[in-house]
This record gives sequence, structure tokens and C-alpha cells, in this order.
Amino acid sequence: MTDPQETRDLAGAFQKYFTIAPALTAEDRNEVYRIRHDVYCRDLGWEPIRADGMETDAADRHSVHCLLRKQGTGEPVGCTRLILAKGQEELPFEDSCRHVLDRSLVDPSQLPRDTIGEVSRLAVVSAFRQRKGEQNMAMTSASEANFALDQPLPRFPFIPVSLYLAAAAVARHLQVEHVFVLTEPRLASHFSRIGFDIRTVGGEIEHRGIRVPSLLSSSKVVENLRPMIRPLYDIVQQSVEASFAKHPTVVDGLKREGWPRET
Repeated sequence: MTDPQETRDLAGAFQKYFTIAPALTAEDRNEVYRIRHDVYCRDLGWEPIRADGMETDAADRHSVHCLLRKQGTGEPVGCTRLILAKGQEELPFEDSCRHVLDRSLVDPSQLPRDTIGEVSRLAVVSAFRQRKGEQNMAMTSASEANFALDQPLPRFPFIPVSLYLAAAAVARHLQVEHVFVLTEPRLASHFSRIGFDIRTVGGEIEHRGIRVPSLLSSSKVVENLRPMIRPLYDIVQQSVEASFAKHPTVVDGLKREGWPRET
């Protein structure tokens, strides 16, 4: 019989199956761009097929990417990015959500640019989103049932949760306090169920489906995490910090000039 405590060890289960870290080398960033090409271009048809097999845009030069791999084999599983606002006139959401943001809640134009960022381009390779109804989704399902903490571990959405936690850990490391993300309308409430500090800050737009702008505060991300979730975040944060420690000058260069153009 399975030990009930073992079935709720999210951190241990995550480490058994996955690794996650910022993509701070050209090789890892190119792996991210290949994942995005497979998902956004080949699978979903949201972007045109590229001859080099990499999906990139102008924001990538000012982003820290997170890369999720399968434990043991290193097989790519998924990715996301934190776009840094410093040095850019606007983040993508500032344009797409210009007319729906509730500026009584937050007005990004009034915040110091080095304190805001945007999480975007979350993608999961098709082999890891093969539950019924998920084949045409960019990420694994974030349904209400999946966020119920009394469900068995296989139901827990490790992939999207770990990618968001990694982006939050990167933001904390870089002191990017205000992190915006376009989400499905119910996603913010689902993440709130596990204590993730995220709230909706505007109305709906059409962007590959109905989306709403949401905001998380990176300094508060761990304050209200449910006890089951905190060890998972700690594992993710340790990996993020270890990666930055191995590449101490990388982010300084990114903030000054952006990543070099690799493609």
C-alpha cells in the first residue's frame, strides 16, 4: 500500500521526473527556441514555420528563459521566459492589453522599468501534453481538478506549475517585483488555490483564445504557498540560484545589451 505521505511529496516526485533551470547558455536558449517552434509553429500553427526550426522574436534578446527537462535523459519537456522591461519601450502585454488594464489596480507606465517583467511563451512538447483534449494546447491542462491538493500525484500539473515557479524565482533573483502574464481567465484562481500570489488586473482580450492580464509580486510568491507546494518551490529556486551562480556575468550583460544574436 502506498504511503499517504509519499503520495503528497510534490518536491520528491518532481525531482524524480524533471529538472529545471534558466537557459543561460546559447545552446540551452536554442533548445528553448526549438521547443517553441515545435509547439507554436508545427503543432498549433500559431506562428509560421521557420527554416532554422527555431521560433524567436525581438523580446527574446531581453528575456531569461527557463528550460524544463526530463530527469536522467535530459529530454526537453517545456519552457517559458521572463521578459525584462529595462531598455524596452513596452512589454508585449502593455500593447495588447492597453485598453483593458485596470489602472486603478496597477499602472505599469508608472512603475520603474527595472521592476517589471512579463512571463510568456510557455510551451510544452506534445509528448508531455497527451491527456484527452490537450493535444491542441500550448501547455498541459490547468483544470480545477488538477489543482485540488487531495488528488494523487499523477494529477498534479507539475509542468506548468514548475515553469511558473521557475519564472517567479528568476524574477525574485533579479528583483523584478511586478510580473505580468496573460492567462486563461480561470488560471489565476486555480493558482490561488495552491497559494500562488497572482491576481487578475484587467479585462478579457482575444489572444489565441480568451486571455486576461494577471499580476504576481515576486517578493510575495512564497509567503502564502501551501505547505505541500513550498518544498517544490524551494527545489526550483535552488536550481535557479545554482545556475546564476555558475554564470555570474551573464545577466549583467543581458541587462546592458541583451543576449547576442545566435540565429
